[in-house]
Order: sequence, then C-alpha cells, then structure tokens
Amino acid sequence: MSKIKELQLSSDIRGIAIRTEEFDATLTVEESRLIASAFVKWLQKRYPSKKVTELVVGIGRDSRVSGPDLTREFIQVLSAFGVRVIDFEMATTPSMFMATQFEKFNCDATVMFTASHLPFYYNGLKFFTREGGLEASDICDIIDLVDEKEEVPQVPVSTIEVKSIFERYSRHLVELIRKGSGSEKEKPLEGLHIIVDAGNGAGGFFAEKVLEVLGANTKGSQFLDPDGTFPNHIANPDNKEAMESIKNQVLAVGADYGVIFDTDVDRAAVVTGDGELLNRNNLIAVLSVIAISEHPGTTIVTNSPTTEHLKRFITELGGHQYRYISGYRNVINKAIELNKAGTDCQLAIETSGHAAFKENYFLDDGAYVVAKILMLLPRLIERGETLDHLIQQLVQPKEVVEVRFKIETEDFKAYGNEVIKEFPQWIPQGWGVNPENEEGVRIDFKGEYGDGWLLLRMSLHEPLLVLQIENDLVGYQKKILETIQKIMNRYPKINQSKQSLRYKLSSWEKLKFPIEFFTYQGFLRPLKDSEGNWYKNVSDAAEALGVRYYDITKARDEDGIISLDRIQKIQIKRRRRRENACI
Repeated sequence: MSKIKELQLSSDIRGIAIRTEEFDATLTVEESRLIASAFVKWLQKRYPSKKVTELVVGIGRDSRVSGPDLTREFIQVLSAFGVRVIDFEMATTPSMFMATQFEKFNCDATVMFTASHLPFYYNGLKFFTREGGLEASDICDIIDLVDEKEEVPQVPVSTIEVKSIFERYSRHLVELIRKGSGSEKEKPLEGLHIIVDAGNGAGGFFAEKVLEVLGANTKGSQFLDPDGTFPNHIANPDNKEAMESIKNQVLAVGADYGVIFDTDVDRAAVVTGDGELLNRNNLIAVLSVIAISEHPGTTIVTNSPTTEHLKRFITELGGHQYRYISGYRNVINKAIELNKAGTDCQLAIETSGHAAFKENYFLDDGAYVVAKILMLLPRLIERGETLDHLIQQLVQPKEVVEVRFKIETEDFKAYGNEVIKEFPQWIPQGWGVNPENEEGVRIDFKGEYGDGWLLLRMSLHEPLLVLQIENDLVGYQKKILETIQKIMNRYPKINQSKQSLRYKLSSWEKLKFPIEFFTYQGFLRPLKDSEGNWYKNVSDAAEALGVRYYDITKARDEDGIISLDRIQKIQIKRRRRRENACI
C-alpha cells in the first residue's frame, strides 16, 4: 500500500508538511510530485477525449508556509506532462472551484492546497472538476495511480500562467449581493460598519474587495494579512477562542457586524453588534430563514449534533429538517440525493460552518454564505431590525458540554461502534433512544437528569468517541456525566481521563486559555485521586490525570501581576508546537 494512502482524509488529502519535535513530515515535496503525476493519469481517464496538452488545471493555496514549495513541485510535474497550468497563488477553496465555472479561466480541474483550520505544520489537497468536489472514491482512485518508483519528469515543458482569482471572484460576490439586496444603490451596504477577521488565512480580500466596494466601513478589521504561522488565533469559526476574538473586536470598535472565516474560506460565521454569535445552531437558523423564505417548505439537511430547538424552529418556519451523518460531503451528498428523489432541498449545512446552497452548485463556500446574509441587511434596516431578530424565537440550551473519549486500541472504529451499539442497554430509567437519528446514538432525558439530549458518535477521522450533551435546565451535568462514566467503565479501552478533567474544571471553563496546558497555583488542587485523597500540588494532579500543564505565574509582568496578554502570547507559542487538541 502506498504511504500516501495514509494521507487520505475522506475526500481530501492531508498530512504534516513541516517536521516538528513531535511529528515527522508526511506530506513533503516528494509526495506532492507523486500525487501530481497520479492526478494527471486520473484526468486522462476522466477526460479520454482530451489530449493531455489540452487540459487546463488551476492550482491555488492558502497562507500556510509550506504552500509555495508544495505547489511549485506539483505545478512542475503537471507542466512536464504537457498540462496547461494556471498558478493562482493565494486563493480560497470555493474560488478554486469557481475557476472551473468562470469563462475567463475555463479550468478542467483545480487543486487547492490547504489543511483548513489544522495547525500550521499541516497541509493538504482538495480537488475539483467542473462537476464539483471529488468524492472519497475519486481520491482512492488517484492514490491507486501513485507509483512511488516512478521517475517523475523534472523539467517543465509547457507554459505556466500566473493569475489572481480574487478580482474575478470578488466581482462575482459583489454582483450577487447588489442583485440580492433588492437595492438600486451601487453601494447597498453604505452606512454599515462591518469588520472582518481572516485569522491570517486567505479571507482578507473580503474586506477591501467586497465590503468596501459595496460601501461598508471595515475599520477595525483584524488579521487580514496572510501569515501561515497563524500567530493570533486558530482560523476556525467553530473555535471558541476565535469567536471570542471577533466578538470582542466588534464590541471594542462598535461595529454593526463582524465576519470571521476559516483558513481557506469554505466556512464562515457572523457576530452581531450586540455580540451575539451566529455560528453552529444559530447560523443554521439564520440560513434556514433565508432558504425557507425563498423556497417555502424546503428541507434543510444538517449533521446530527443539532438541537431539538432548531428542529422546532425550522418546522415553525414551514420547513423541514433532515438530520444526517457528520461530514460536509455527507450532508451535501444527502441534499443532492433528496433533490434527485423529488424532495426539494435548498441547503445543506453542518454545525462546523460548512454550508452549501443548491443555487450555488452545492458548494460549501463561506464567502457565499456571508453574501447571502449581507443581502438581507438593507431590508432589515428598512424595518428597523437586525440579524438578531431573525432567530429570537430560537430557544438556546442552558448548558452545553462536549467530551471526547480516546479509544486506545488499533481497531478503534470497530470498538467504538460496539460501544455505541451497546450503549442503550445500560442507560437508566428516564432515558430514551431518539429514533430520528442516523449517526451514533441519540438519547433524550427528563426528570432527575434535567431536560435535554445527548449524542454519542464516532469522530470522523480520529480514534475518539464524541459525546455532546445539551440541557435546558442547569445543574444536572454532574449526574449525567457520572452516569456515563459508569457506562464507560464497562469498556477498558475507553480512556476517560480527559473527560474527568473537563468536568472537574468546569468552574474555570470561562478562562481565556486551555486548562489542559495552563494552570495557576491551585487550580488543580481541588482534585482527588482514586482513593479520595486531595492532590498536594499541580504537577501530581496533572501527572495522575495524564495531562500537560503550564504554570502561568511565568506570565507575571514586572510588577508581579499576571498579564492576560502574556498568557495569550504563551498560549500562541505553545499552540504552534501542538496538535489541535480538545479536552
């Protein structure tokens, strides 16, 4: 089996592009060249009527520091085979698909080098044809064509064109917003203060080339410059730290709205002027309002970890919700399948922020999502309303907990699925299995456990069981977690140490830094060992729980006062050296 096979992540290829103290590089220029050669062979099979010299392939990348080297080698191989290559340099994932649709470029296929929100040392490849993004089966076919003993051509023999995608793509978005706003103004967003947080990814163009062109004031936008070390925060609209950052900036500069993108701009979220976060269920609700108002009775496909409140919200709007398996390709493909079967489905969206409209090729495009929202603003202003008004009927859960259990066995998928299958056997009275679920096991509970639900499912790509709990009543999480702990005790290959830490430190979850890596004085001291004895110090507790810690007393300033700014700098420094972990 090719070593590149291990890099497949469903419909993407991802690996470690920069060697670190902890990880060896798995996606280097060598792998890039081999994949490029295989991709040419795959294209020849996909388009048998075309000579290889007639193929046009576009290549783009996000801000990752490994991007230029990987794309250069990829381009050289394509060019050596005679493929006409357009090097778009910095680009976004959605814009790379649109390069197959814009007549100006007329690409047969495109490749985007990105690893989404993963740490800086990762990189990856996403592939598109004019029909859309490649499926997992297509990636398998490409990898099967990899010949690690092949002498890949070294000398380019065709012309490489260097072009920018941003001008054409931005004009496309501007035209859509002008038309969709219903305004006759050239600048329908004039008078609005909207800031952008690009997280130092590829989305910084949106402030100048879209918002400002439409008349918006973007003063106060942050982290627009591409920087592949991501020095400020993870570029991820599903990340609490990132959302807090844009929220605080909106409030600090008095903006009407804030927009945040992930690294390659296939996801986005919005913050209102009041600091309301429009991501996860809230974003689904806003986009559902739009989809149902334009297509009454339509079905919205979501992934499984959505609230019952969202289902009721969509139903009351006159629409329908179809909860499906997590994974953006899964929800998109389900939406396509429903449409083919005769069920109108205009929107497929994950809680992570991947959202795809039928009208937009079912492409998960963060910039397009924001464009759809921006179209509403002129009309909302006329009515004296804001985006908050659209979802004021959406009930918010009082407590939300997410726990990830590591499965410590080689055959983790089989083991995890067995736990999920058997889980209903052990649930207490008052818990009931929700039949409207296609991923993992969903449990509803009431009475002595509060009023809510939980979902236990396999992680898409990691050896983890993911547990999500939502409760409409406060103070019941301890009892629920203790019950789940007893169930998990039946399965010795399930590591519960991180679950224990997350619960026991719940009082400090509002701190601006991860407890797993930062502790101060006695934060871990209240913890007891298995025999009920108090841990005497932080290091003993951390060692027993199998976690790392960092003493933030080192963040004291000259006056001996602990500085949040220093804490954040330490956090950034350590983040660069660790995998994107979650407790």
